[in-house]
Amino acid sequence: SAAGGRPASAPSLNNVCMKLRQLCNHPRMLEREDAPLPAAGGGAAARALDGLVEASGKMVLLHKLLPKLRAEGRKVLIFSQMTRMLDLIEDYCHVSRFPFERLDGSVAGGKRQACIDRFQNGGSADAFLFLLSTRAGGVGINLTAADTVVLFDSDWNPQNDAQGMARCHRIGQTQQVKVLRLITDKTYERAMFER
Repeated sequence: SAAGGRPASAPSLNNVCMKLRQLCNHPRMLEREDAPLPAAGGGAAARALDGLVEASGKMVLLHKLLPKLRAEGRKVLIFSQMTRMLDLIEDYCHVSRFPFERLDGSVAGGKRQACIDRFQNGGSADAFLFLLSTRAGGVGINLTAADTVVLFDSDWNPQNDAQGMARCHRIGQTQQVKVLRLITDKTYERAMFER
């Protein structure tokens, strides 16, 4: 028996909670390694994209939402607490041919500012998506080019979500900003968010 009366082999409650949250995002989050998706443009890519999207209600919604937002000329920030989820969304963007930038804790200072500048100033790729981890998208980043924020999953700390939303609610913002928070109904994620 381990400390606290829990058997040594029993999983910790924190680990179970994290696995449940990962499952709410996408079942591939529970796999040890992700198989890379085929390059865009072929039948294999279309089947892989369908599999990636259909496995998650949040991805189905994103798949319907992003083409509409792009057609409207919007610029979108997508936040996730989990960088592996950003990897899956990045794969989705590659196969769907959505131009994007990405910022998480692994991006160094010079590259970080270059990503921000390209997104803000409409660089050569004219990215309409910016993928960010909630912690890397924190203090000091100004992304007022964006007018839509998607919180793919809520951070354990609600202050991190608030900081993420504040990236485009800055001095100089001239557009009305929409914030969409994706929560899987009737799950642990919903109960956690309500608490």
